[in-house]
Amino acid sequence: MPLTALPTRYGIGGFGREAREFARMLADSGQSVWQILPLGITDFVHSPYASPSAFAGNPLLCDAEWLYERGLITRGELDEHRHEPFKVCDYEYAAKVKGKLLRSAFARFRLLPESAGYRTFILREGYWLDEFALFDMLKERFGRLPYWRWDEDIRLHRACAVKKCMKLFADEIEFRRFTQYIFDCQNRELRAYLDELGISLLGDIPFYVARDSADVWSHPELFSLDDDRTPKLVAGVPPDFFSEDGQLWGNPTYRWRELRDSGYKWWIKRLERCQRMYDITRLDHFRAFDSYYAIPAKAKTAKCGRWKHGPGRDFFDCLYSKLPEIKLIAEDLGDIGKSVVKLREYARLNGMKVMQFAFDGSDNEFLPHNYERNSVVYLGTHDNDTTAGWIHGLDDSSRRAVCDYLDIDVDSRDEEIVRRMMMAASMSSAELCIFSLQDLRCESSEMRINTPSKVGGCWMYNAGEINTETFHYLKQITMLYGRYPLNGRKLKKGKKL
Repeated sequence: MPLTALPTRYGIGGFGREAREFARMLADSGQSVWQILPLGITDFVHSPYASPSAFAGNPLLCDAEWLYERGLITRGELDEHRHEPFKVCDYEYAAKVKGKLLRSAFARFRLLPESAGYRTFILREGYWLDEFALFDMLKERFGRLPYWRWDEDIRLHRACAVKKCMKLFADEIEFRRFTQYIFDCQNRELRAYLDELGISLLGDIPFYVARDSADVWSHPELFSLDDDRTPKLVAGVPPDFFSEDGQLWGNPTYRWRELRDSGYKWWIKRLERCQRMYDITRLDHFRAFDSYYAIPAKAKTAKCGRWKHGPGRDFFDCLYSKLPEIKLIAEDLGDIGKSVVKLREYARLNGMKVMQFAFDGSDNEFLPHNYERNSVVYLGTHDNDTTAGWIHGLDDSSRRAVCDYLDIDVDSRDEEIVRRMMMAASMSSAELCIFSLQDLRCESSEMRINTPSKVGGCWMYNAGEINTETFHYLKQITMLYGRYPLNGRKLKKGKKL
C-alpha cells in the first residue's frame, strides 16, 4: 500500500500518525514487510515513475502535525487547512496546503539556531541536492516549461549561468533544501518506528528517469542526447501480443559506457539514497540491466527499435563493492530470457511471481507449486486490477481453471476465491508473500491503483478508514503457514532477504 493511500485530511497520505497506526496493525497481524511505491516527486498525472528527480523525496508526503509538534507552524495554521476526510487522493489540494505550511515552517526554521542535523543532511546529499533545488526553482521561474525551452545558457547547464542562478535565487534554493530535509527527517523517523515493530520498508526505484528532470539536465553526458540535449535514443518495449506497435516510453536511454567509466557513480549514489529511505529496494524493469530496447527518438512507434546490451554483471560487482549491505528485489516480469535469469541469480536477487499471470497450464511459472525459494509472490501488483476485479472479469473457462487449481467450486463468491488464492500464495515456498490492501478487503476494480497506458485517473486510491478487522484473516494464514515472525525474526539481517 502506498503512503499516499493512507487516510488523510490534507489531500494525500504520508509520514504522519496514520502511517504509524497502519504499521501497528501490520505488526499485530505478524507482518514483517510493508511495500510502498517510490517516494519521489510525481509527474503531472501523479505517477511516481516519471519524477523530475531520481533522488528527491516528495514534500507532499510530509506530515503537517509533525511541523506543529516541533513549533514550525501554529495550531491556527494547522487547523486552517484541515479538510474533511478525502475519498480519493487530491494532489492539487495537498500541493496547495503543504506548500503554504512548508513556507511558514521554513520562515520559522531560519530564526532558530543553526541545526547540526540540517548541515549534515546538506553535506551528505550534496551530490544531487543543489542541482535539484536549482532545477525545481527554475521550473517555477520558467512557468513549468520543460528545461529544453529555457534560455540557452541555463538550458545547456553552462557553469557561469548555474553559478549566477545559485547566487541570485539563494533563498528559493535554500527553501527547497529545507523541504528535502523535512522529508528526510520524517522518513527516518518512520523507519525507526517500523524497526521497533520488526517491519522492513520495501521501496521501489524506477529504472529510467524523465527527460525533463534535474538528472538529465545536470548530467547530460550519462544519457543518449546530442549536443543540443535532444534525445537520440529513447526507451520502450517492442511489439508483442498486446500491442502491434510496441510501447514508446520516451525516456532517454543511458550511455552505459560513460557510466561504467565513472564506476557507475550516478547509479550507486542513487541506490545509496534508496538504502537510506528503504530497508529493501525493488529494482523496476530489472531486465534492462541485461539488455534494453532502444528506439530512435524521432520514431513514431516502437517498431524500429533494437535490443542493446546493458551493464550486466559488471554493474552488480561494482554496486556490491560499494554498498555490500544493500537489499534488493528484481522486478523480472515480462518477456524474460535465460540471460536475465542468469543475471538475477548472479546478483543473488529474489524475483517476482504474480498469481494473476498463472492458470493457463500446470507448467506456468506463476503457479505456486512451481515457485523457487528465492521468490516474492503477489496476487497482483500496483499495475494489475484488484484480484476481485480480475476474477469478476474472467471468462467461464478461465474462472474454472482458477477454481480447479484452488479446489473450490466454480460458483463460489469472488471473495472466497481471493482468500483461497491468498492461502495458495502463503503455503508456497516463496520466501516473501505480499498482498495488497485492496485484496485483503476484496475490493473491486474501481479501487485499483494504476492502469498502464491510461492517462489520468490513476494513482488516486485512498484507503479510507482502516481497522483491525481487515487483518484477521491475514494473521490467521500467516500463522497457519509458518510465516509468523517468531522470536523477533526480521528480514534485515544477512545478505539474503
